[in-house]
Amino acid sequence: MSVQEINKHAVLPPIISRSDKEFLESMQRYIITETERVGCNEEGLADEYYIIYRNVFDKVIEYVTAYKSILTSIKKEYDYFIETIKESQKTAFCLHGKLKALAAEPIALVYHRKRTIQLEAKMRVIENNSSQIQLQIDQMKQLRAEYDAKEAKYHTFSKDPSKPIPGMTLQESVSLDALTKYLKHLEDKYAEIKQVMLKKYVPVQRKADLDEEMMVTLKRRDLAENLNKELQFRHQRLQIISNALTSWVKSDMSSSFQDFVEQIQKTKDLHGDQGIIEELLEDDPGKAKEAEILLSYIERFNELMLLGEYEKAACFAAHSPRRILQNIGTVNKFKAVGKIRGKPFPLLLFFEAIFSTSHACRRPIDAELTLEGIQCGLSEKRLDLVINWVTQERLTFSEEAGDVIYDYGEQDTYNKAKCLALAQMIYTECGLHKKALLCLCKQGQIHGAMEYIQQFKDFTSGIVEHLMINDPFCSLENWQEVANICLQNGFDKLSRDIMSILRSQAGVTEISQEDDTVNLMEHVFW
Repeated sequence: MSVQEINKHAVLPPIISRSDKEFLESMQRYIITETERVGCNEEGLADEYYIIYRNVFDKVIEYVTAYKSILTSIKKEYDYFIETIKESQKTAFCLHGKLKALAAEPIALVYHRKRTIQLEAKMRVIENNSSQIQLQIDQMKQLRAEYDAKEAKYHTFSKDPSKPIPGMTLQESVSLDALTKYLKHLEDKYAEIKQVMLKKYVPVQRKADLDEEMMVTLKRRDLAENLNKELQFRHQRLQIISNALTSWVKSDMSSSFQDFVEQIQKTKDLHGDQGIIEELLEDDPGKAKEAEILLSYIERFNELMLLGEYEKAACFAAHSPRRILQNIGTVNKFKAVGKIRGKPFPLLLFFEAIFSTSHACRRPIDAELTLEGIQCGLSEKRLDLVINWVTQERLTFSEEAGDVIYDYGEQDTYNKAKCLALAQMIYTECGLHKKALLCLCKQGQIHGAMEYIQQFKDFTSGIVEHLMINDPFCSLENWQEVANICLQNGFDKLSRDIMSILRSQAGVTEISQEDDTVNLMEHVFW
């Protein structure tokens, strides 16, 4: 080791006196205390830190008397430099504000001009309206003046009875014959006016009598219409029975008349949507008014929607005759309502109602409504309802419904297994075997997947090969384990098919258990 290295390591740190140490500690405590008192973080505010450290610098200058003059000069220069920076910042801030104001002046001018144009147009509209109103006021004043003039002319004699009778001279006004003749003229005029009033005006009592008479007439009309419809119904029923009886008599009459009628009911000519023979042979002719009943049902449903009785409206739609209200139009009406704070979602109430009654219907809910209901239930985080609908009710499944539940399971990892099971059920029902098999594999049910493959004959070796090559979730290296599992569970043929497909792929070789010690990277080093 050289002498320089020895001297380098032999240097000791300077020895600080006790008073200097106490002074430094007091300064450090002062900095920490003041920083916490003003509430500064680690970076702090520039002004606050500047004041704290300036005080510390002053105390250091007072303490170190030997360097007081030079430290005072240094502090003075630093203070001057900091003040210059502050002034520059203030000047820059003011200039920035002025620059923004100058930049905004053209935009403000454009806005003021635009506002001026808008106000001028508004003033023109107000002036036009004012002129029209003034014109209407003038017309009303003119009409009022004309009406007052007519009233004054008509009631002239009643204002001053002492004036001479109009149309008569002074001598005629004192002549008994002339006055009698004039009286007869007035009586005829009165009778004429009274007759005209009887034709133009009807007393209130007479109006009430007419209204009552009209109600009686309308009731008689309704009764006559109902009787006419009932007679038409009976005539049609008797005509069909007569035709059926004639056909039965012309036949060999080997069967009873009732069986013969039932046989006719099954024919195309006499079998409609509900069966016209079944309808006409019933004693109740009320089905002839089915259109009126359906119309009243729709009107009642719309009334409940307007009143906000959404739960009653949902039940009403679920029990509608011929399921006339179970369609996309009704779904759109509930969608238009939206969500109501503090109340159940009306659309979800509708689907709960129609799905709960689907098992009692002869036909299941169609695929479009099924898809809408599943999407609504999942959007409201009601997977429990969707599970009940899919497993218990009569629905019409589709590939889209299975995809919706599958995608929901990908987002909700907690319920992923349930969603995969539901999606697999729907895919199986729809005959989508590839997607059903994928759901089984994702659930870890390898044995079930193998049984599923063996159950459906359309899974040929060509389809299995396509599934293995294009499967994004399982590599070719893992298919050998699948083949071993098939072999262990008794699916020998399927195991041989998988291994044959693996061997046919380029670059794929089977590694036996004896070859585990072979160094697979040995060729790299040669």
